[in-house]
Amino acid sequence: MDNSSGVGVLDKAALVLSALESGPATLAGLVAATGLARPTAHRLAVALEHHRMVARDMQGRFILGPRLAELAAAAGEDRLLATAGPVLTHLRDITGESAQLYRRQGDMRICVAAAERLSGLRDTVPVGSTLTMKAGSSAQILMAWEEPERLHRGLQGARFTATALSGVRRRGWAQSIGEREPGVASVSAPVRGPSNRVVAAVSVSGPIERLSRHPGRMHAQAIIDAAGRLSEALRRTG
Repeated sequence: MDNSSGVGVLDKAALVLSALESGPATLAGLVAATGLARPTAHRLAVALEHHRMVARDMQGRFILGPRLAELAAAAGEDRLLATAGPVLTHLRDITGESAQLYRRQGDMRICVAAAERLSGLRDTVPVGSTLTMKAGSSAQILMAWEEPERLHRGLQGARFTATALSGVRRRGWAQSIGEREPGVASVSAPVRGPSNRVVAAVSVSGPIERLSRHPGRMHAQAIIDAAGRLSEALRRTG
């Protein structure tokens, strides 16, 4: 077999997945595409289905399974974090404020990367911190493009409204003034994955005294640019 790794069963499983890359296949189609014996192709496809790497469509044909999308998303997250450091550092340097990257995790948001303002009064959010999805500009970003049912649920008890989120979607950025924490203002913009789904929020935060009560006027464009660079990194393959 070409491209043999020396682990026969793995090589054959890779053949099955590669065959499904071009679209749904019946068992006979898999046999024809892979050159595997019919019992072998069936056994491998069913085993891969058990691990959710293969699934079936409405006609019962074999297709690539949801586990592959989950693994691809995890690979994208690694790429996001690898790019986040320099992007957040640049954002901090041009705004003079602390910059963070948030991802949604259930009913919370987690800070997955940050670049702190080096001196003076600042809003410090350590990497790994979990914050509410009910307040703050990055929570607005992570909520604004959700499906209607999840959006409706998320708005219950939130410090922002459906009307506010409609404005966020229209502008492409969000701001908050004393929403998460008294005296703190922030501005955020969405990071989008390859399917254009919002996967993270880039944020700049600091004291209202510096950011004013209209922080978006000062920093929205810089944050949109930073989010765009991270979105571009996720669109690149490999």
